[in-house]
Amino acid sequence: LEHPPEVGAPWSERTARIASVMVVMGLVLNAAAVLARGIAAERAPWGNMYEFAIVGSTAILGAYVAGLSRYPLHRLGIWVIGLVLVTLGSAVTVLYTPVDALIPVLDSYWLAIHVGAAIVSGGAFTVAAVTSAVQLFRPGRHPERDEMLERVSYGLIVFAFPVWTFAVIAGAVWAEAAWGRYWGWDPKETWAFITWVFYAAYLHAQSTAGWKGKRAAWFSIAGYIAFLFNFIGVNFFISGLHSYAGK
Repeated sequence: LEHPPEVGAPWSERTARIASVMVVMGLVLNAAAVLARGIAAERAPWGNMYEFAIVGSTAILGAYVAGLSRYPLHRLGIWVIGLVLVTLGSAVTVLYTPVDALIPVLDSYWLAIHVGAAIVSGGAFTVAAVTSAVQLFRPGRHPERDEMLERVSYGLIVFAFPVWTFAVIAGAVWAEAAWGRYWGWDPKETWAFITWVFYAAYLHAQSTAGWKGKRAAWFSIAGYIAFLFNFIGVNFFISGLHSYAGK
């Protein structure tokens, strides 16, 4: 990312470098769009599903660029960017909501803390899930490649898991302030906990010799499916105290 491709560099290497620069440019532009939305709304720009989607896309790109700075993850780019484009496309077509004031229950500093932590961890979970899926369904010819993918997924989840844990705890504290109880097994609370359990199982599997590698990768994918259902399924198909998140 720091140097332009050399004239004599192999075509695949030069293409990878150019693609990496374009990803960074996309990250900067997406971050600028998020900042503009925040300025227009005069608050943290993640008060509804549209805003969560555009900020989440930025978090995904940020996690991918962070991984790319340490590992040769260029081949994952097509899958990561594909997810980002689907998310952004859904945001501007299905989820778009004009700038508006928050409903009273969301008008709290906990919005920035609780939802912000969920977004950061969600970006890392997304790239980890892509890495795990490639490890499972498109195994490389060289064992060292699968080992590298596993290190990337593990590192991302080790980072994201405590952030997600904090998001769940912060949500409970916010719930006590807003509704008078810390935990009520509301659908979103339940699926946040299910997500936490799957990723805890992944980390436990990584510490167990017989469950490393592809067996552990299944927990990463299961955790991400639970995360997606918490964001999409709960908001669209299940009514609860968090139903306003879809507006």
